[in-house]
Amino acid sequence: MLRGPATVNFWADDLEAARKWYAELLGVEPYFERPGGGQPAAYYEFRIGDYQAELGLIDRRYAPPNASAAPGGVVLHWHVDDVQAALERLLAMGATPYMPLTERGAGFVTASVVDPFGNVLGVMYNPHYLEVLGR
Repeated sequence: MLRGPATVNFWADDLEAARKWYAELLGVEPYFERPGGGQPAAYYEFRIGDYQAELGLIDRRYAPPNASAAPGGVVLHWHVDDVQAALERLLAMGATPYMPLTERGAGFVTASVVDPFGNVLGVMYNPHYLEVLGR
């Protein structure tokens, strides 16, 4: 039934600042924008990573009515080759600590931050990710 994440959405009060921050972090500009066509954007989408996962940034005006502005809930971890280096870069870019770098055993390492827009961003070294990618 579940075949993999299609889009991960993050909310932002200042969508243009979020676009710039994530473009700097990811090293690419978003490939998709709505509404566009000379109107202010309400949504930006990036394709990133080995499987070209979608990361969508949405103006917080369109958040579900019960969405909290406080960070919390699900933490999606993105695979990185060096959790410590990724964590240091995120913090240097203005993110704040959420969960510290934690060695989970068997080669798994995780950490997470809150981006400047209030979203939880997890990073992880996952040996299984690399095994599947290598196949």
